[in-house]
Amino acid sequence: MKSFKNIAYFFFAIASFSFAKDKIKSPEITVDELKKHISYLASDALKGRRTGTDGDSLAALYIRDDLKGNGLVPLSGDGFQRYRVTDKIILGPANGLIVNGTSCKVETDFVPFAFSENNSFNAEVVFAGYGFDINEDSLKWKDYLDLDVKGKVVMILRADPEIDKNKSPFIKYSRDRDKVLQAKDMGASAVLLVSGKIFDPEDKFEPLAKGEQSVGIPAFRVSRKIADQILESGKMTIEVLEKKLNDERKPSSFATKVSVSGHSDVVQTTIPTRNVVMLLPGSDKTLKNEYVIIGAHFDHLGMGGVGSGSRVPDTIAIHYGADDNASGVGMMLELAEKLAAHPESHRRSIIVAAFSGEEMGLLGSKKYVDDPMIDLKTVDVMVNLDMVGRLTDSTKLQIGGVGTAESLRKIVYESCDTTKMRLAISEEGYGPSDHASFYGKDIPVLFLTSGAHLDYHTPADTWEKINYPGMVKISDIAFKIVEDIANIDTKLVFKEAGPKLDTGRGVSRRKGVTLGIMPDFAGNVKNGLRADAITRGRPAAIGGMKKGDIITSINGKSVNNIQDYMFRMSQLKFGETISVEVLRNGKTEVLLIQL
Repeated sequence: MKSFKNIAYFFFAIASFSFAKDKIKSPEITVDELKKHISYLASDALKGRRTGTDGDSLAALYIRDDLKGNGLVPLSGDGFQRYRVTDKIILGPANGLIVNGTSCKVETDFVPFAFSENNSFNAEVVFAGYGFDINEDSLKWKDYLDLDVKGKVVMILRADPEIDKNKSPFIKYSRDRDKVLQAKDMGASAVLLVSGKIFDPEDKFEPLAKGEQSVGIPAFRVSRKIADQILESGKMTIEVLEKKLNDERKPSSFATKVSVSGHSDVVQTTIPTRNVVMLLPGSDKTLKNEYVIIGAHFDHLGMGGVGSGSRVPDTIAIHYGADDNASGVGMMLELAEKLAAHPESHRRSIIVAAFSGEEMGLLGSKKYVDDPMIDLKTVDVMVNLDMVGRLTDSTKLQIGGVGTAESLRKIVYESCDTTKMRLAISEEGYGPSDHASFYGKDIPVLFLTSGAHLDYHTPADTWEKINYPGMVKISDIAFKIVEDIANIDTKLVFKEAGPKLDTGRGVSRRKGVTLGIMPDFAGNVKNGLRADAITRGRPAAIGGMKKGDIITSINGKSVNNIQDYMFRMSQLKFGETISVEVLRNGKTEVLLIQL
């Protein structure tokens, strides 16, 4: 049963919503109506709208009902597109580790990683230093040289020998998951990772973090106490080994001659969420079968905390998300209201799509483009509104994607009086928001934003700080853009503009070679990584890879998910020719690709 406080919040939200609906509405875009939308979505009652929470659900209801009240109809069903997302990773009941005949205590002596495979193991432990297999011109460190780890349990130090340096060549090799995957490649049956005293004096276990997919073998974090018990027969300790490796800067690997057994049990829980997808039919008998999509995401970070994406992860408080992205939703609702009040404004039909799951990796928009309920070839453009509430005298309205169709730049400039509104124009169709999902499907896109600020992803992003007159100005431009595209005689033709690669989420932290694909970040495919888009002129395209190919291995080493792919690519060099196995139409193809 929910707490009394949650029930009170629920009824407060419903009452606020009912009051807002009863207020007199204007068909024009006004400061008062924008403020009404944003102050509700960014209220205490919705608690930050984290995907899958009550606040997320209340936001979806508010959006659907407001659109319905303005005459829009569900594109399908009741206007909701339902799907499930990963909520959290929790410990299952069957976790166990036995060392020297003694059962260890889970969460005290050991804990599985979120990326651990649920399986049993029983084998000798070998110590493999930092678990490196580095062979660069300027850096060589091979902990597995002359060490037999096949079928063994490998114990590895976490981090690297230069943990005190912000810039180090070891950093890209120091991730826990990458070390486990490296050990797996070497033949390990399981991995125990342990923190040295220099790296982590407190030796405190971190909570399980979602987002990491299985590496294929059991992987435990063990305490230094347990690691020292394994090393006891050799009269060695983790503290001594860490200092030795850091001082000597060379491998020191060995067999412990101690066997351990155990079982990993992690459980991935999922929760329901939903997009809102509504339709405003066009006025033209023929063109109404083509579509302009106006989109914005309504989810945010909830109460924040570690792993939430908050820029103040130690602060547990409502992350209101007024600019990110109640502002985009409020503008979207006002545009829909004005378009509905002026039927002559759109010969083409308008789809209004509100996405959840954006903060978790564009999950809502990925869900929509994979199940769009219409033929995506009939979409002229997707206009994405994300963080449009902080326009100032010193900032510009940023509009991305003008190169994704031949006439988009002209339409944008004709829609804006640049003597009154300064623009920052970008050709590229990709970016860290929901329009990227559509660009990956060869759909022209426009991305409108007033830019980032210091309150971004903090509890300070509140509705009082929104520049509502500035939003009206942006709304007028957005309306003119949508109106022009919805009424032109000829359909916009997609044009590739910039790489279909993620430049803002995760992948960019690894510098090095790329194939030139847009990976399926949502993980819709199991046991492989789908290429959702291929960039012309880049290695994948030249090597014959096609959109929709599922990468299953690189150089004979398995690729089961996005994390595996990132690790495999980090090991490659410019100019190298690699073999990539892909699953295409149910058949395996082998491609030779030069990087």
